Amino acid sequence: MNRDEKSAIVSELNDSFNRAKFTVVTDYCGLKVSELQELRIQLRDCNSEIRIAKNTLLKRAVTDTASDVLIEDFTGTTAIVMGYDDPVAPAKALANFAKAHDKLQIRAVALDGEKISSEAMVALSKLPGKEVLLGQFLSVLNSVPTGLVQVLSGVPRTFLYGLQAIKEQKEQA
Repeated sequence: MNRDEKSAIVSELNDSFNRAKFTVVTDYCGLKVSELQELRIQLRDCNSEIRIAKNTLLKRAVTDTASDVLIEDFTGTTAIVMGYDDPVAPAKALANFAKAHDKLQIRAVALDGEKISSEAMVALSKLPGKEVLLGQFLSVLNSVPTGLVQVLSGVPRTFLYGLQAIKEQKEQA
């Protein structure tokens, strides 16, 4: 690989690191190509990707980005998973794949420029998706005005029941 090809790869990786909100450094040693392809397809469905490059190129590409906290974890066989939108979906895909394939080892994780543990990533993967969380939030917002209307309508309703009882008492007498 000549110098021009290396600089093109570094600039492409740097662009990917700049756009990534969620970055995971993994060790893929021992995985088959078909298994990696399966992971690529799962990640592509959630606006994420997995990239494999030389560690020296990765170290150059990650400098001056939000993911530069991961620079010391680029050793051995390294694959980088980058999520560009919602971090929950790629975390779920990666956690499920790592559970099914023991050879994929998660070394380090960066979320919005902060290094987090792999246990925190697994906890992140157990969260519901963005759409589900928004739906739950909207139901909470909707229940507050509904409850207020029911409480406020309870006073006239109770007063009306009292008047009805007084009317029935007077009719019986």
